[in-house]
Amino acid sequence: MAKKTNKRKFVATKRAEYGDVVIEASFSRKGKALDVVVSQPRADQKSAPAIVAMIDHTLLKADATEEQVLKLCQEAKEHQFAAVCVNTFWAPYCVKALQGSDVKVAVTVGFPLGAMSTKGKVAEAREALRQGVREIDMVLNIGALKSGNLKAVAEDIRKVARVSHRYDGITKVIIETCLLTDEEKVTACLLAKDAGADFVKTSTGFSTGGATVEDVTLMRSVVGPKIGVKASGGVRSYADALRMIEAGATRIGTSSGVKIAEDALKVEG
Repeated sequence: MAKKTNKRKFVATKRAEYGDVVIEASFSRKGKALDVVVSQPRADQKSAPAIVAMIDHTLLKADATEEQVLKLCQEAKEHQFAAVCVNTFWAPYCVKALQGSDVKVAVTVGFPLGAMSTKGKVAEAREALRQGVREIDMVLNIGALKSGNLKAVAEDIRKVARVSHRYDGITKVIIETCLLTDEEKVTACLLAKDAGADFVKTSTGFSTGGATVEDVTLMRSVVGPKIGVKASGGVRSYADALRMIEAGATRIGTSSGVKIAEDALKVEG
């Protein structure tokens, strides 16, 4: 009888730091996320700079100009935000503008409806990653989820996450909480976690509602401590950001990043 041999399991471990938040992720040879651990101090122990370092400085309006996008990058460098978040057209502009800084470039994929084909989402993500982007904020296929086609939703997330991980990037899944029941929110978070996403994110900011403390609390309770939760949509003040962090958010998506940073420094000062 032939002996069975145990093949050594290949594991690659990646580490990313944003202020005092540390994410450590391990992946198989095929890009499957085996484990993602998020470490952060309690919200009430965070300094103002640490909270500012959790901000994704965001500009996603259709009429955003090159001048406005470059200003976004300059502000992100000045305040040491985690990332800028833009539409994919602006990816090369931001990568160039932020070269040499610690600020990451995040882009939206399948934005803002999520109804784009999986093949299209993967292509959009891959092009941005090749241009130097390292964070993909993809919109979940909301219609498929509400239709009960969970296989399609899982495959959609999985394929985008895999291409992100090939480029040492991360994937945040926007579940658009305002359009979902609590049961659907739980299902969306579990699917994202199981499919290898690194974050779940509340909202696009382009639908009927944004982030709420209740939704962030629910999402954190579902995904546990091992993946990130991004609160996005309607977070406009330092107090708003602090409430989201206390509820379990590890990243804040906002177009009010400068105001939050200024308010945070006033509070600490």
